Amino acid sequence: MAKRQTATTEPAHQRKNFRRRKAQAAARLQARQQAEIQRVEGLPVTHAHAAGIDIGSWSHWVCVGADQARHIREFPAPTDGLHALVAFWQEQHVDTVALESTGIYWIPLYELLEAHGIEVLLVDPSYTKHVRGRPKSDRRDCQWIYRLHSVGLLAAAFRPDEKTCQLRSYLRQRANVVRYAAQHIQHMQKALEQMNLKLTEIISDITGTTGRRIIQAILRGVRDPAKLAKYRDGRCKASEAEIAQALTGSYRAEHLFALRQASQAWQFYQQQRDQLDLQIEQQLGRMKQDRALPPLPARKRTYGRKPHEPRFDVRRALYYVVGLDLTEIEGIGEMTALTIISEIGPEVSKFATVKRFCSWLGLCPQLKKSGGRVLSSRTRPGVNRAAAAFRIAASSLHASKGALGAFLRHKKAHLGAPKAVTAAAHKLARLVYLALKHGLPYVRQTQEEYEAKVRAQQLRALKKKTKQLGLTVLEPAPAEPTTAAPASS
Repeated sequence: MAKRQTATTEPAHQRKNFRRRKAQAAARLQARQQAEIQRVEGLPVTHAHAAGIDIGSWSHWVCVGADQARHIREFPAPTDGLHALVAFWQEQHVDTVALESTGIYWIPLYELLEAHGIEVLLVDPSYTKHVRGRPKSDRRDCQWIYRLHSVGLLAAAFRPDEKTCQLRSYLRQRANVVRYAAQHIQHMQKALEQMNLKLTEIISDITGTTGRRIIQAILRGVRDPAKLAKYRDGRCKASEAEIAQALTGSYRAEHLFALRQASQAWQFYQQQRDQLDLQIEQQLGRMKQDRALPPLPARKRTYGRKPHEPRFDVRRALYYVVGLDLTEIEGIGEMTALTIISEIGPEVSKFATVKRFCSWLGLCPQLKKSGGRVLSSRTRPGVNRAAAAFRIAASSLHASKGALGAFLRHKKAHLGAPKAVTAAAHKLARLVYLALKHGLPYVRQTQEEYEAKVRAQQLRALKKKTKQLGLTVLEPAPAEPTTAAPASS
């Protein structure tokens, strides 16, 4: 009987201890949170007329601090509400505002505030959430953002100038259009395969000259494989006999309908891309710098124009925007340079040093140390289109015969491909930063020069190590000059 009572009372005692420990842990957590909040509240105010705003899809919560008081109001997100919000700030003499980059809802308000001459800090949401467990509501969020901004604890995210923002929007929309067009190419390939037409296996690109001619002929009603093979372009590697053999199939009405719709959709997106190319060319013309530059030397293309490349001279247009030719750097192509300039602008004055520029890109190691020991050195995760462009440029250096190609292969040997690409992208970013900041053209180095530099570094490290071990490195004796033997008479 005693054992049964002990068995029934012991779990209750354990539950009681568990609840007590849980309550103590919650109390300690709350105490730490309150201490953190009090520490922030106790900091001196550096922005007397500041404001914090919590962005929403339908309404914005605003907190304004003035005359030792806080005014908290909610404004609707439509345009009339935004104008009322700006008028309220002008009444309160607000000169600086901090807001989170929530989706795309911040863009209309940001543009309106810039037009009224109010300093706007676009803040990463992770910067305003350091205190865990803080009560979460729109009203409390705007107060917390205001308090952090008023004591100078918030840093603005990078945003390029207005003309660069317009160019960036055009480039991003162009990338979307190219992606949509690629989906319809897959739809055409699916329809052809359903009709057992092996055009995809014979021709590498069904949107090339030969593929477009054959598909248009099929949609006009041509069914004879021999006649379809006559539409072959002279540059096509496949012969007419191979094409005719691949075009023998079943032309069902539903598959032909799908092929027609996919072809029309692809052609529509090609027109959209051409219109975007015209807008991009005009925008680059508006960004052209008013300065005297030497004429850009012509360069012979080593390859034909790729299907998705713009239909204007990107290299020349960027040359008059930036003031130098970024495509001289190994791995940096025309579209890569255009993407980089559209994301960071033609100048890098907002980044004080090259280290800060690479840190913003997320290409430099993010060290985490504790007790003198490195716990992690991974790069900071994030989506940065400029960093992605640098990585693509670095990946193209595998077959390069220059110093950057040798650097990539050297890093790949002992770090692996992913880390080697990141290291090469980091080096490319530093080169682009120095070129844009100081206007210095890139001086190409050969693979032999890089290998000699690496060998000299290894030799210095070896001498340093042997000196620490108390050893001596014997230098090889110089080779004696050899004299030719006299010819026998």
